[in-house]
Amino acid sequence: MRCKMSSSSLRLSTALASLLALCVFSQLSSAQPRYMQLTGEIASPAFEGWWPNEDGTFKLFYGYMNSNWKHEFDVPIGPDNYFAFTAEGGLDDLNEDAYDFSVADQGQPTHLYPRRNPFLFTIDVPADFGTRELVWTLKTQAHTGRAYGSLKPDYSIDPQVISTEVGGAFGSLNDALRTNIPPEIRLEGESFRTVRVGQALSLAVRAHDPDNLPERRELSRGRGGGNQAYRPPSSIVVLSGPGLRFSWTIYRGPAKYATFDPVQFKTYIDSRAYANSPWSPPYTIPEPPEDGRWAAEVIFDEPGEYVLRGIASDGSMFSYQNINVTVTR
Repeated sequence: MRCKMSSSSLRLSTALASLLALCVFSQLSSAQPRYMQLTGEIASPAFEGWWPNEDGTFKLFYGYMNSNWKHEFDVPIGPDNYFAFTAEGGLDDLNEDAYDFSVADQGQPTHLYPRRNPFLFTIDVPADFGTRELVWTLKTQAHTGRAYGSLKPDYSIDPQVISTEVGGAFGSLNDALRTNIPPEIRLEGESFRTVRVGQALSLAVRAHDPDNLPERRELSRGRGGGNQAYRPPSSIVVLSGPGLRFSWTIYRGPAKYATFDPVQFKTYIDSRAYANSPWSPPYTIPEPPEDGRWAAEVIFDEPGEYVLRGIASDGSMFSYQNINVTVTR
């Protein structure tokens, strides 16, 4: 059977078709990936989750996302970088300021590297913390961001969750990772040091993985012999290989004035090729030193107060060691 439309019906049909095409185009446009932003973006604090400690207290995990691929921030402890204890929902209003010098410093970083820096530090709260919140306020590029730490059940995590979030062990969901123990670090020397500008400061730690989990292995080779690390990512989370590794970072103080020898690999998720990051193809986790001793030197170009943070990882869990350094003329 043939149908014939009136001119008004034809115009309506054409208009509907044009509207549908516009909606589809709009959806496709919004689904396009964002361009890589080197500078000009913000950094946002992140509450990663919590778990119970053996003594009845609780451990809260925090990190951050710097949306830039290059620009790094230095935000000292103060009204732009502080913690506050509040009742549930007490700081939902971003215009409300709760800066209190006495509790503002909870060990958070003041130097913010690019991209995702997950599970970077922890804070223990008492057994009776209840429904209260420990809120991290971070202001960058005139933007206020907040991370709301709480004991809500949805935020309960375990070592396997941490491994999954960081793409550890090539994204493995092995149940053995639920009991994974983070590496152990022993610092050689004092944790408070003084050095002059231009003078090399020797650094050394001994680190080992007590349970050898996840077991060290390389990516299997795909068809044609090509290593899977060279293939485009197929997972929302960027993957990283297992194996003990250690690297120094600048946790507080301007990193641009510090030079490490040898160059330290990145401890943040930089997924660009050849970016010297465990999440960067075709990066291969180097073999640990035979004696388990990682040695390096750092030279500062400007005086000031710095905090170095050494980060040991087995590819799924992290351990930290800080050194406070006063740099003089």
